[in-house]
Amino acid sequence: MKRTIWILGTVAFLAAAMGAMPGAASAQAGSSTKGEAALAAIEARSGSMVKGQAEFTVSSGKVTMTVTVTGLTPGSHAIHLHEKGDCSDPEANSAGAHWNPTNAQHGRWGEGSFHRGDIGNLVANAAGEATLTFATDLWTIGGDVGTDVIGRSVVIHDKADDFQTQPTGNAGNRIGCGVIRAR
Repeated sequence: MKRTIWILGTVAFLAAAMGAMPGAASAQAGSSTKGEAALAAIEARSGSMVKGQAEFTVSSGKVTMTVTVTGLTPGSHAIHLHEKGDCSDPEANSAGAHWNPTNAQHGRWGEGSFHRGDIGNLVANAAGEATLTFATDLWTIGGDVGTDVIGRSVVIHDKADDFQTQPTGNAGNRIGCGVIRAR
């Protein structure tokens, strides 16, 4: 009995001591902070002047995407998450189709059928600048393949999303693209 208590006491002491060690604290922090932030640096495609970023953060069980873009023509521009984290093609065709792990029809987010990548439209001001904040509990950062935004791409199009035309919303050329990477 004394031996069991001594072993349990020793294990508890070692566990507490390891938590105070820098290496152990980092390992524990790494597992608890995994999936808290991601970033996509948006670069010009299709001969545009678009540039910006999309930042992804987690709070209260939701992923919030904050997009800031310059170099747009004034007006509405579709923004989607695409299935592949590959912006290497000059027209961003390497990003693949809209991210659609549920095999749904294209549409307006939150209304009937929609892809997980159907975000909506950015509205650029007269100077070609646009910002958008979008939050959802249907995405994760580092979660399972059906919800994880890591390894996808943010794509901005030259036209507005009409929310009806299948499968793309008649959004036109891909004028900006950024791969979503964990931070």
